[in-house]
Amino acid sequence: MRYYLTGRQPAVTSILLVESGSRGILERLIPGFERSWGQGAAIDLVTCYATLPAGFPATTRLYRVADYRGPEGRAKLYRQLAANRYSHLGLVCSAEPLMTKWKWMLAARTPAKVFIINENSDYFWLDRMHLANAWGFVMLRTGLAGAGAVRILARLFSFPFTLLYLLLYAAAVHTRRALRG
Repeated sequence: MRYYLTGRQPAVTSILLVESGSRGILERLIPGFERSWGQGAAIDLVTCYATLPAGFPATTRLYRVADYRGPEGRAKLYRQLAANRYSHLGLVCSAEPLMTKWKWMLAARTPAKVFIINENSDYFWLDRMHLANAWGFVMLRTGLAGAGAVRILARLFSFPFTLLYLLLYAAAVHTRRALRG
């Protein structure tokens, strides 16, 4: 992961997208990419699906994670992706638990500017300059934003007391049973 401490944007030469969500997210994203960054950037895709999403260029290289099983397979994929020297890495972070370990490992091991794509096909940069956006995204995903925050914090606060009550109740029942027998 490069360019985390700076807001500097590298020149767009090639983009690696990690499709770890619904197929429609990237299908809606591609036309916006071509308008913003031009048609010159090569776009490659890491996915768990067998085919390319609709609207992707025919020159797109497809890396299916099912083809890279085991430690040797993952190491081979990391080497292949590092050899391609991507300037940007896009991670789909929708509310679906697809390829979670893969996408964060690719973000850590690929020397590229990382951006996060949400389920609306919007994206923001993962760097120090956009930390507020990332923090808001994390708070929303964990349920700590809005009215859900009160419910989760109340559960978190009451958990030790509930656990203590259940342990005392179980101890009393087992003690009573032991004294009768």
